[in-house]
Amino acid sequence: MSDLLWQKDGVTTNAKIMAFLAGDDVLLDREFFLHDIVASKAHIEGLANIDVVSADESQSLKRELDALAEDFRSGAFILDNRYEDGHSAIEARLTERLGDAGRRVHTGRSRNDQILVATRLWLKDQLSALHTHCRAIAQVCLDRAAQPALPLPGYTHLQRAVVSSTSMWFAGFAEGFIDNAWRAKQTSEWIDANPLGTAAGYGVNLKLDREHTTQALGFARMQVSPIYAQISRGKFEMAVLEAIGSALLDLRRLAWDLSLFTTAEFDFVKLPSEYTTGSSIMPNKRNPDVVELLRASYASIAAARTEIEQLLSLPSGYQRDLQFSKGSLFHGCRHGLAALELVPDLLARMRWNESAMRAAIEPAMYATDVAIEQAAAGVPFRDAYRAAAEAASDAGQGRTPEASLAARVSPGAGYDLRLDTLRARLNQLDG
Repeated sequence: MSDLLWQKDGVTTNAKIMAFLAGDDVLLDREFFLHDIVASKAHIEGLANIDVVSADESQSLKRELDALAEDFRSGAFILDNRYEDGHSAIEARLTERLGDAGRRVHTGRSRNDQILVATRLWLKDQLSALHTHCRAIAQVCLDRAAQPALPLPGYTHLQRAVVSSTSMWFAGFAEGFIDNAWRAKQTSEWIDANPLGTAAGYGVNLKLDREHTTQALGFARMQVSPIYAQISRGKFEMAVLEAIGSALLDLRRLAWDLSLFTTAEFDFVKLPSEYTTGSSIMPNKRNPDVVELLRASYASIAAARTEIEQLLSLPSGYQRDLQFSKGSLFHGCRHGLAALELVPDLLARMRWNESAMRAAIEPAMYATDVAIEQAAAGVPFRDAYRAAAEAASDAGQGRTPEASLAARVSPGAGYDLRLDTLRARLNQLDG
């Protein structure tokens, strides 16, 4: 490991202790490294604005940071355990190449606000990806909901209940993922605050140009209080995990439906072959493994959120415990977004088995229609309900799924899906 940023004469270190302190930190910092470089450029510009570095030094430092970013992307520079973390790697590179100018870069900042701003920029990217994936899922669902509706049994308590349709099924998940896209957008607006310039959590005796760094980094506002900047670490991360988790909870329900619908007992859905795998011992099997892992994906978010929440039993000010939040945050976001990215293609290419779905609609599933019709004709609903229950086995006489759906005129139901309303709300996301 290179010289430590905090090393002082006469202070000794222990290799095992240092390994415990570092853990996987430097490897995890690879995920945030380019954001750290971008924030470092803005910080240098801010220092130049208050004459802590000269204009020439500012240009040289920014050119070197651009070169470091390119080397990192190409693999010419590898962030590894030669460095304590990504922050020290940046400072070491600038000092090696530019001497005293590199040593000035850390003026007015701490690794505390360095990781805060790099993570904040990274979180905004995660929410942008979440918004994109949820929007894409909603669009596919709306497109398929607009196709001719096929009869589909509607279930409550996993029991056959009423006549539904493929269009109603898709419309339901379309609205869910429109909500999830909105939540991603609103969460992004909530966390869009610049912590750079708060240093170790108490500010510094320099008139830092925080307005410049806020604008240069594309933040909507400055996070004003240095103390709150530290308190918000973990809190903002959990908000992002919760936004991704909201989408994964809807995905879990969707995947559960597909898990059931692809069984031989239901036989309602056929998945694209790429989304299934074979058995290692049973030649007759094709397993919906992708769907099952989509169903399981919420666990990664729940685990990440729980780990960070458990870390936050802390007083104000920075505590080293927060280092452990990076791994869970990274792994939770990465897994959750990877799962969501697969869904649009899966939904676009899955196929319904119309004959199996029609065969599963039994006469008793029209009993609710009968009761509602009688109530609309003036019979007290509870009386109509009892009469329909007694004659449930004959409720389907002379009825078809299409007629049942056509009569379902309440807003959002089979006849009146309100897809235009949902499309309009989806399109508002672009405004």
